Amino acid sequence: MQISINANRCEPSPMRKFHPYAVAAEAQGKKIYHLNIGQPDLPTPPAYYEAIRNFDEKTLAYDASPGNAGLIKAVQKYYKKLNVSLDPQDILITTGGSEALLLTCLSILDPYTEVIIPEPYYPNYTTFVHAAGGVIRALPTNPWEGYRYASRERIESLITKNTRAIMITNPGNPTGVVLSHEEMRMIADIAKEHDLFLICDEVYREFCYDDKFGVPTMAHFRDIDENLVIIDSVSKRFSACGARIGCVVTRNKELQSALLKFCQSRLSVATIDQIGATALYDVDHEFFQIAKDEYRRRRDTVVSKLRQIPGVVVEEPMGAFYVMASLPVDDTDKFQYWLLEQFSDRGDTVMFAPGAPFYETPGKGLNEVRIAYVLNQADLERAMDVLAKGIALYQHQVMKVKSHSVEA
Repeated sequence: MQISINANRCEPSPMRKFHPYAVAAEAQGKKIYHLNIGQPDLPTPPAYYEAIRNFDEKTLAYDASPGNAGLIKAVQKYYKKLNVSLDPQDILITTGGSEALLLTCLSILDPYTEVIIPEPYYPNYTTFVHAAGGVIRALPTNPWEGYRYASRERIESLITKNTRAIMITNPGNPTGVVLSHEEMRMIADIAKEHDLFLICDEVYREFCYDDKFGVPTMAHFRDIDENLVIIDSVSKRFSACGARIGCVVTRNKELQSALLKFCQSRLSVATIDQIGATALYDVDHEFFQIAKDEYRRRRDTVVSKLRQIPGVVVEEPMGAFYVMASLPVDDTDKFQYWLLEQFSDRGDTVMFAPGAPFYETPGKGLNEVRIAYVLNQADLERAMDVLAKGIALYQHQVMKVKSHSVEA
């Protein structure tokens, strides 16, 4: 018996691999501040639950494979507010943004074809590309340049005869980078000129902290209708991760047809969640402003605390609710194990996402972490203080011992 090559190319989620160690730490009485997973703690709008409670169909039936008609209409209305006009056929409802990405990769990639992705990037992209047999061509960035990647020369240098797509997240996960209008236009031009798909993961669109950027979406560039694929979701926007409702937005009819073929794997998206998600799109705009203001405060707290730790390199993220930082430790993966197994400060410890899995390039990100600032203000402040103490003790107990061993 044999497991497939594509499955063996995939890695476990770096956000979840430490779960057994967290369980063991909690069994020892430790309190863990979870900075490792982008699970918003803000309340889900009540409209979601009200819509589900009011669902009174006698039979819970399959919905249409492309998605519930009411939800598609709600998505159209949402994009209309962004000055983007969509036909119902331009929208495919999916089981979260993750399925949207997987279906897209399955529909455009053949074995050994390539996708250009700026690194660090959301690690699940690796799984989606590898599941389709594809290869990631990493566009390098670094913390000292604020992880910025929008350079025509650097992007075009990676294009080969095997390139099928450019994939970006805007605003960025894990870096919080937000592209300017000019940078978006340049990347759109590259995709158009080289006849490539441009896959834009825009699930953090509402969380852009500099008002000069507005609400960024590549859908405003109508000359790339055939190239553009937008990945969207209700998870982060409405603090409704458990609803598992996303969508693929593309005006490319051939691609929409291909996506539907792979929808046979799930027949239809869960009917009840689609009903609830439809109601979310009627939430007042004030909800987004409150959420953005809250995440901005949390961002400021995290960045301020990190900059007080000697040796940390961090740039202020301009969007989403993550920050990527370089820590003064040898290996953040080992550091995370140590925090869970050997460290606590008055019974407290922390979890983050180690940086290496956010990179395709071997050896990169070893001393970097992604921190999700999704805790309330008091918990966030305490978590950052615990992290600072953990770094100091790890440097003294572990890295100093290793240094002495090497000298010996």
